[in-house]
Amino acid sequence: MKESIDLKWIDKMAFEAEVNGHKIILDAKEEVGGTNRGSQPKPLMMVSLAGCTAMDVISILNKMRIQVEKLHVTVEGDLAEEHPKYFKAMHIIYEFKGRDLPMERLQRAVQLSQENYCGVSATYRKAMKLTHEIRII
Repeated sequence: MKESIDLKWIDKMAFEAEVNGHKIILDAKEEVGGTNRGSQPKPLMMVSLAGCTAMDVISILNKMRIQVEKLHVTVEGDLAEEHPKYFKAMHIIYEFKGRDLPMERLQRAVQLSQENYCGVSATYRKAMKLTHEIRII
């Protein structure tokens, strides 16, 4: 099974990507020749991780019949100081809101996502340190 995207240059440092029929604009900061009209590429790596694991966790919790009012996922990335500025580590913060949320079930859902289901986590784990924490609001 293969995945593919299509990327076209717009102008200066701006590009348009098409992903599953959806368009995403990529651009650079103004100080490096861009016009800041879209996201920079590296933060989208964090979006991919957050989206992948959040979808897993919600699906798993639904199967466990755990009712979550809100799930907020934050990913913090630690970049290398020198070029190439790659991610050395990412930390995922899962914030759950709801009534009577059992921490052990939340932990199990996150663990299943991280260890068994999230392909983005599996890929990133080969290149960097991944950590996470769970908060109930």
